[in-house]
Amino acid sequence: MTENRDGINRDEQKEQSEKLVAKLVGAIDAHPDKVQNYYDLGALLTRLNSHEQAEELFMKALGIFAKDTKAVNLLSYGLGNLYYEVGKYEEAIKYYNKINDDKLKADAYLMMAQSLMQMKDYKRAIAYGLTAHDLRKQDPEINQVLGDALLALGNFTQAADFYDDILKRHPGRADTQFNRGLVAMVLGEPYVDYLNQAKQLDPDYYEKSEKRIDDIQKVLKQHQDK
Repeated sequence: MTENRDGINRDEQKEQSEKLVAKLVGAIDAHPDKVQNYYDLGALLTRLNSHEQAEELFMKALGIFAKDTKAVNLLSYGLGNLYYEVGKYEEAIKYYNKINDDKLKADAYLMMAQSLMQMKDYKRAIAYGLTAHDLRKQDPEINQVLGDALLALGNFTQAADFYDDILKRHPGRADTQFNRGLVAMVLGEPYVDYLNQAKQLDPDYYEKSEKRIDDIQKVLKQHQDK
């Protein structure tokens, strides 16, 4: 018997997923005019790594609902998420860019910023991140992408402001604690508590990111030795 991290039998998980897929297919058959059913199935297939099926479904649905602006917005968001998931960031941005629905705008700008982060285009990531921030100032994901982009560009004080804003309300984020620790290290502030918090919250994340601490310490030492 194979179990995943949460102790759930993988065979059981697969069976549950297949039932959910079947249920959503049935919902589409029963209500072919409801876009949410197509979106939910496409999102589920994306999560299950059935990427080709998800793409085919989203494309088909875009054809069905071509004259329904709200539906096109939702499906474009789903398709953008699929392309983001498989690393086709330019393609993802193309679909996020089509979205003009007020409810989805902030999410679309956030995902564009995250796509640009993956492409290491930090300046454009900040531009889209700030647009998302104007729409949803307290969103930790938006503040995180802004902090990360500013950190990557060496704007440490500004990055600290965004990380601090997150930690006031969401101290349990390992990525924020870790990156705030890096910023503190560069700025000559106390940093050990941030890194210890990150390690306690998510040991795996900390271990994967630990090399960044060494890199920053080496750079700081080189500056001190000059």
